[in-house]
Amino acid sequence: MKERDGGGDCRKPVLEVCVDDPAGLAAAIEGGADRIELCSALTVGGLTPSHGFIAHAARSPIPVHALIRPRTGDFVFTTDDVRVMVDDVRAARSAGLAGVVIGGLRPDGQLDVAALETLIAAAEGMDLTLDRAFDLAADQEETLETALRLGFSRILTSGGAKTAFEGLPRLERLAKQASGRISIMPGSGVRPETVGALLALPGVFELHASCSERSTPADPRLPAFGFSQPGERRTTVKAVRAMKARMAAVRT
Repeated sequence: MKERDGGGDCRKPVLEVCVDDPAGLAAAIEGGADRIELCSALTVGGLTPSHGFIAHAARSPIPVHALIRPRTGDFVFTTDDVRVMVDDVRAARSAGLAGVVIGGLRPDGQLDVAALETLIAAAEGMDLTLDRAFDLAADQEETLETALRLGFSRILTSGGAKTAFEGLPRLERLAKQASGRISIMPGSGVRPETVGALLALPGVFELHASCSERSTPADPRLPAFGFSQPGERRTTVKAVRAMKARMAAVRT
């Protein structure tokens, strides 16, 4: 395998698929995902999965990382929020999951190092991903260096834009700054048609996507009761396979 023109990483590309239900987990695995980000409530950006879902996912044949985000809204967490997050990290670790996806900011937009150190201590031995709190940080370049010092393996980011493709210029600068010391993993709105541009970034070899397609509620009354939303998306085997095929094609 040769490195692509433009400085893209020559390592085997890794597809992380975010899922929020057992059907999505099964589809991601069958479709060939390399790693799972386990969540609930992806329609609001993802929240911590239930302990039952964690236990179920722990039997998966590929690595599973649990998102630890206790509520919707910002990433400025209270003491009580952090206590809940610590318990959730411990649950994921006890279940045998490979990693956790965590983040936290201070009101001034800097990483909440004290909170993160507490979470990292609870996650001893687990792989660490910095979540998209990074995209709301006041200084992303400084935050990258802090994440590196804290021991994170990767940063999930759209480059501060709505989608990773829109954030390409910032992602390129971050990838150059990282220089292989920490993985920059583009996420948000990643589609097969944007894979080439993202994997061409220097040192980028991991992508994060839902690999989802729009679905229709089985019962048309569900949206009216607030139990689902029109046009909800679900991870499918077809979409995962299409993403994997495109990733393989741009690296050969």
